[in-house]
Amino acid sequence: MIILLKPRVPQKKTDELVDWLRSKGLDVHRSVGQYQTVLGLIGDTSRVDADLLSGLEIVEKVQRVSEPFKMANRKFHEADTCVETGPFRVGGGQFALLAGPCSVESEEQILQVARAVKQAGATALRGGAFKPRTSPYAFQGLGADGIELLLKAKAETGLPIVTEIMNASHLPLFEQVDIIQVGARNMQNFELLKELGRLRKPILLKRGLANTVQELLMSAEYILAGGNEQVILCERGIRTFETVTRNTLDLSAVPALKELTHLPVVVDPSHATGVARYVPPLALAATAAGADGLLIEVHNRPERALCDGPQSLTPEQFSSLADRVFKLRDTLGNA
Repeated sequence: MIILLKPRVPQKKTDELVDWLRSKGLDVHRSVGQYQTVLGLIGDTSRVDADLLSGLEIVEKVQRVSEPFKMANRKFHEADTCVETGPFRVGGGQFALLAGPCSVESEEQILQVARAVKQAGATALRGGAFKPRTSPYAFQGLGADGIELLLKAKAETGLPIVTEIMNASHLPLFEQVDIIQVGARNMQNFELLKELGRLRKPILLKRGLANTVQELLMSAEYILAGGNEQVILCERGIRTFETVTRNTLDLSAVPALKELTHLPVVVDPSHATGVARYVPPLALAATAAGADGLLIEVHNRPERALCDGPQSLTPEQFSSLADRVFKLRDTLGNA
């Protein structure tokens, strides 16, 4: 249930209503706008008389929400959410370009890539320190050493860093990480999501390999329910019967998510296709579909990459793509 309060309601009256609602066993989440406050009720709202609430002097409208995701719902938070950390912005009209290698391999590699993507217009540096791999014999990442190398790249370039977490026990290593990524395999690791909900830093949540849009939103709800409102959703392709590409990029999820939720939506065409030459056209398509950002894999020597080289762009290819993306956004903005 959502309660929309009238403009400029005194804080005391709002607090009294919130206290009364909590006495009914409900969790109450406030969304305070410039002119109005929205109260989101979580729990068994059958205990509350909607007609009684509608009749209160300070209440403008009461609306029941049928969808199981409440806090992620656009009905609860009509304006787009802008997720911020340092100079990084995404959502609410702010476009983000996150770029870097699938995995951090060496200091020389990550610094070269960081310098290149920064020059091309990237707004954040992505790089895997811990890598989930299908084979136990494949390169698993540098772990804590990888995070240290990302921090060196951040110190030199000023780019905020985003890297994937595998286990809640690793959280102490992520204190200086700007954006924590939850990979597709962990999208429904609910205990991990609960821990991330206790943080107050951006979480990049990737859609699972075979999960629906609603399931993605329910996973986001775990983080939001914990009090962390800085969630970025990522469409990265789903598994279908098609074998030409690594996954099938579901671009229809972008407008669907933008309609259903206020959270920013970014697209990862690199993991979706697994083929570098397919990344630019799908990145442009995602931009045209209304994505708030792109997650692009870039490697200084893709042919020698320890992880996902075939889907990685060279710095030169990324620079060309970034230029086309920014021009397309300018065109769309003037359309």
